[in-house]
Formats: sequence, C-alpha cells, structure tokens
Amino acid sequence: MPPSHATPETLARRIAQGRGREPADLVIKGARVLDVVTATLFESDVAIAGDVIVGTFGEYEGAETIDGRGLTVAPGFIDTHLHIESSLLTPLEFDRCVLPHGVTTALWDPHEIANVLGAAGIDYALRAAAAAVMDIRVNLSSCVPASPLETAAARLEVDDLLPFRGREGVLGLAEFMNFPGVLNADPGCLAKLAAFQDGHIDGHAPLVRGQDLNGYLAAGIRTDHEATSYEEGLEKLRKGMTVLIRESSIAKDLRALWPLITPETSAFVALCTDDRNPVEIAAEGHLDHMIRWTIGQGAPPAHVYRAASWSGANAFGLRDRGLVAPGKRADLVLLSDYEGCRVEHVIAGGRLVTDALFDARTAPDPVGLDSMKAAPVSADDLRIAGKGGPRPVIGVIPGKIVTERLTLDLAARDGVVGSDLAQDALSVAVVARHGGPRTIGRGFVKGFALKGGAIASSVGHDSHNICVVGVDAEDMALAVNRVIALGGGFVVAGGGEVRAELALPVAGLMSLDPHEVVRERLLALRVAARALGCGLDEPFLQVAFLPLTVIPHLKISDLGMVDVDRFEVIAE
Repeated sequence: MPPSHATPETLARRIAQGRGREPADLVIKGARVLDVVTATLFESDVAIAGDVIVGTFGEYEGAETIDGRGLTVAPGFIDTHLHIESSLLTPLEFDRCVLPHGVTTALWDPHEIANVLGAAGIDYALRAAAAAVMDIRVNLSSCVPASPLETAAARLEVDDLLPFRGREGVLGLAEFMNFPGVLNADPGCLAKLAAFQDGHIDGHAPLVRGQDLNGYLAAGIRTDHEATSYEEGLEKLRKGMTVLIRESSIAKDLRALWPLITPETSAFVALCTDDRNPVEIAAEGHLDHMIRWTIGQGAPPAHVYRAASWSGANAFGLRDRGLVAPGKRADLVLLSDYEGCRVEHVIAGGRLVTDALFDARTAPDPVGLDSMKAAPVSADDLRIAGKGGPRPVIGVIPGKIVTERLTLDLAARDGVVGSDLAQDALSVAVVARHGGPRTIGRGFVKGFALKGGAIASSVGHDSHNICVVGVDAEDMALAVNRVIALGGGFVVAGGGEVRAELALPVAGLMSLDPHEVVRERLLALRVAARALGCGLDEPFLQVAFLPLTVIPHLKISDLGMVDVDRFEVIAE
C-alpha cells in the first residue's frame, strides 16, 4: 500500500514507531546513511514501518533487524526513462534482473509494445507493473506511430490515451518524440500536449537548440534524455529542463554528459538507461554502473547519488521518495562500497529483496503472441534494381543512435546495385510486418563490416517492422523468414543456414525465457555476428535503431530511405 493510501490506524503505527514508543517493523542497525539534501553521511539506525521510513538520526529497536555495520544506506535508484521491452524481457523478468542492482523505481514508456498492439499494449504494461516488486510507473506513449514515415500497426490519438489517465501507476505523457510536429504546431500533437498540461510531459529533443528549443519547452515539456553533448545538455539545463543522462546498450552519452553533475546542478540532472539488455546488465550493471563510473571520473559522490534518486523523483512529481528520511517510501540500497556503488541488499517498499519475494508474484498472461503477420520474402524482394552511381548511405556511429548521411559511389551488376565490401556499404531492408500493405524499404548502410551473411531483427524502432542488414540477398531473405517463423526475434544467417537466433514472441519484442537464458542467447548471437566480420559491440540494437525516423540524420523504414532532417522519404 503506497504511503498516500494510509489509513488512520496505519498512520498511528508509523507515528508510534517513529517516536520509538513501539518497535519498528524493520530496523537497519548501525549503518552510515547518505543525506542527499546536505550531501553528507551520518551514523544512524533507519527504522521502517510497513513501506515507509519512520526514523533516522537515532537508535531504534525492531521486530526485524538488518546489521548495517560497514554498510552505507542510500535512497533507491530511479531509472527515469526506459522501455522495458528493449531489455528483451517480460516486465516481471526485468524486475528480477534489475531490482538487485538497486533500481527500486522505473519510469516505463511502453512505447514499443504500444506501437505493435496499441492501447492493449499499455493495458498490459499497467497490469504487469502492478505485479512487480519494484515500483514501475507508466508514462503514456505520446507518439504512436512516432512519425508518418513508416507503416505502423497502431495509432493512439488523445482520446485513446485519456481513459488511462486515472489508472493506478500512470504518471503522465511519455517522451514527445515527434518534435517536428510540436515545432510545426501539428493539431494532433497539440491536442495531446494540451490534455496533459496539468501533469508531467516527458521530452525527446535530439539536437534541438536555440529558439527551436524555446518553442519546444513552451509546450510544457520539462525533461529530455536525448542530449549527446555537454553544450547541448547545459543549454537545456539553463532553459529549465531536467536532463536525463542516458547510458543504454547502444546510446552511450554518459562520457559526454557526466560533467553536468555538480553541486550546483545535480538537483536538475537524473539518470536513465532507455534501452539496456541483459548482457550489459550482467557484465556492468544498470544504474549502479552509471553511478560507479561517474564517481570514478571525479564527480562528487553524494551528488551522483542525488541525481540517481531525489532528482528524478522531484522531476517526475514522486514526492514520496528519493530521500532516506521519515515519511518517505522505504526504497533503500545498502552499499558495501559507497564510492564503488557495490549493492549488498535492496529494500523495496519496506521489503528486503529476496528470491522468495520474486517467487510470490503473479505475472499477467503474455500478449501479442500473434503479432507477426508478414508473409515470407524472396531474395528478389530485397534486391535493389538500378544503375550504378552515387547513393545515400546510412553511416552508423558506434555507441550512438544518431547516424550520418553519407554518399557513396556504388556499382551495379546485371541491373542490381549490391553491397560493396571494400567500402563497407551493405544492403539494408525493412519489411512491414503488421498485416497491412506489403511494403519493403531498401537501401545501404556503412559500419557493420560484415564480410558475408546477414543479421535480422523484429525489434525496429519505433514501428517494429523487420530490419535486416546483409551482404547478399539470399542470406538476408533467410534471416527475415526465420524471424517471421519465430513470431519475432533476432537471427544471424550465413552460407545459407541460420547460425544463431533468439525468439521474441511477445509482440515480436520480448522473450518468455529467464534473463539468464536471454543473456546466453544474445552472447551466442554476438559470436555468430562477429564470425561474419561484424565489429560492433551491440549489433542487434544498432540494427534496431536504423528505422528510427525521429533521430537524425539518415534512416530507413519500410517506405524507403528517410532524410530525418527534412522529415521525408527519399525518392529512389
């Protein structure tokens, strides 16, 4: 029961336990406690009644105790923007994977599943969030579809979102990705923005600066996770935005933005992962990795922890958390190494996180198991007919979702323009999968370094059509058709055979397997891709972002190559 739902009897118990008139339900004894208000550490017990902290700066007795000697108690970490679907895990498996890393609150934009299933996807997200141990809050997906430059399965207008406003767990409006629509005062965009002016509206404004940024902020948008340079982040801070520093499996902005976390600014900077999968989580961590790395660069530790907790709570209106203080939600991280952010124990809503706590949950039935509606393709469907000459080519930037627009001279043979391995210009195609008109966009991409074979994915932000990159059309078709047969997933094909795969049957986005199994299959996929010559650390998320037509500069959708700066499909 959240603190706001307390009864008079519950309040009386909290008061008595906080005053020390009766034993607290749970006491952390003899710990060092982080006060993110004054950025100092102090010795104290921490008393908890139910799901609320009731005592600090004192000694307490409890019905249950945790020996806190040698440990530091910090507020639970808040991931201020993520798509759980992009972890490739169902929500409750994400919960089991990430909560032990100290993330006690996650702000989920179910944008990916909403693009595939519409309002039913948001309903599933809310039901799954209610069953989790961590507190998962949902921001309502604002841009479904993200743009008119791709074929989507669903469309959510303001009237589709309003029925969710009063649902338990809903915070506000999720990242407003269609920033050109905002700046050009698109009526549909304005209707959604107007309807949520009294709540939080999350932003998404890559490379938006100057007076365009002023206009974007004038629409009531207050947070942004798309800053990729210190200068961009500083401008957004100075104009009143809370900057959410992102470190995902593919978009790694922490190195550029960590200097924004200072004593003066840490209250206006928060942390997020956006898209992070089980391989990186197991190898590095989650928000704990961001905290550990940033402190290692010389950022003041207390202010990094403030950014990981209170700053996000404050930015999104979660007034009941983010501090180790009486009256706040008992979301706590117990650290054996303060500066190294080594998590020993996690308390979520007053409960010590254990395997038994996860076992007691009841998961909602999976949805979207029949979302794959694409017909099989042939190699001829993926070939590009035409003459040789200059062609626009997507330039992948490792560690970024922003891409370059390149122009390369590509040769034709027998009326077909194919991959050019000498220039690392590979064929790329996007195949519509939602059962509407059969559309296939074709083009070229540089940066994967494949010497043979193909890799394909049904995760293709944001409409999640099938995206495939490869050297030859035969292996590309094989990979696409295996993705279709799996009902969604990742596939590596080469030499006429499937080399590795991961099934993602839940809306073509999420696995039904435990996170440990998903991790092992992702590692096998990377090995298979590397054997074909791919040098990217995370090739599948890099493929998944090639169709993201709201991120500059050149992308591809099922309608063709897309000039994002002009917001138009390039005529072949």
